Amino acid sequence: MSLSSSLQKASSNILKKLGGNVTLRKITTGSYDTSTGAISETTSDSTVKGLLENITKAETNDLIRAQDKKLTISAKGLSSEVTPQDRIIIAGIEYQIIQVDKNEQNNVVITYELYLRA
Repeated sequence: MSLSSSLQKASSNILKKLGGNVTLRKITTGSYDTSTGAISETTSDSTVKGLLENITKAETNDLIRAQDKKLTISAKGLSSEVTPQDRIIIAGIEYQIIQVDKNEQNNVVITYELYLRA
């Protein structure tokens, strides 16, 4: 077993014990409807474990605000990468993903840190 696989497994186990259930809503854009001027979307929901934190003062900048949240999820078991086009649902509140930071080892994603805004 490689180091990156071991780290993925360890992060997944830690988040399963310490994290709570959140819904990752993958959004896929479809075709453009010329009559309505809208682009269709297809959503796919999956439940993952995540650790939710408040933003620290050091993390605030032009993009990240003090009232935003940071969610850490494991990459293990995800079928595709998390993108800012996706959404996170926590306790019935849908959050927009402002920024995605990947923690990697040997070009393998171990965890995602998602900056969220309600």
